[in-house]
Amino acid sequence: MMRFCSLGSGSTGNATLIESRDGTRTTRVLIDCGFTLKEFGLRLARAGVEPGGLDAVFVTHEHGDHVGCALSVARRYGVPLWMSRGTWRAIGAREPFDGLLNFARDGEPIEVGGLQLRPYTVPHDATEPLQLSCSDGARRLGVLTDAGSITPHMIDALQACDALLLECNHDRGMLAGSSYPASLKRRVGGSLGHLANESAAVVLGACRHSGLRHVVAAHLSLQNNRPELAAVALADVLGSTPQDIVVADARLGFGWLDLH
Repeated sequence: MMRFCSLGSGSTGNATLIESRDGTRTTRVLIDCGFTLKEFGLRLARAGVEPGGLDAVFVTHEHGDHVGCALSVARRYGVPLWMSRGTWRAIGAREPFDGLLNFARDGEPIEVGGLQLRPYTVPHDATEPLQLSCSDGARRLGVLTDAGSITPHMIDALQACDALLLECNHDRGMLAGSSYPASLKRRVGGSLGHLANESAAVVLGACRHSGLRHVVAAHLSLQNNRPELAAVALADVLGSTPQDIVVADARLGFGWLDLH
């Protein structure tokens, strides 16, 4: 069995927790850890997990709302840490991590207990950012946030997923009319920024199939989007209702979703 939840999804901090259970073995992988150590502990406890119960932390890129306390978690609890070499250089850390640090590359699978992680590159204003698809051998979750544009490689990486977590960062009209300075509007809406609702809908349309069970709208801007707008954009692609779309709360994330 495989399941996943979010501890938070947005500019205030991001973390997605994935769990697989195979007989007596449980594997837990955390994607990003964009909080203070204290806040992370509180959010993880809310999901019913202890920090020592993590098998790996994967950092997608160096921005603070994603890397957060990931290095501290790895060091304090002895949890293996994964990221690209570019992300490691951008973070600027120098600790040896006593063999806990591992480097990920586009397309090279990573085996962590009962889970296989497959990183893929995305266009974002970071140094060698990676997103992931994750599988327990029977089910597959595709995770896509922090991408400014759509690439064929990205679409290929998200095919045949049983669940998709897709960035719906902003509504283009709301971003254009927001109080953001022009430079920030260009960054967010640019090819290395974040996906708009309609862009996420394009990704979903390219990856839609009959076995898709869960669709999650994630990484919504508090100022430049509304949950109902993101839900409608994705539901329209599926020919379903907005209530069928899970929308991650920026501060609270969402509860466990099962894939079995």
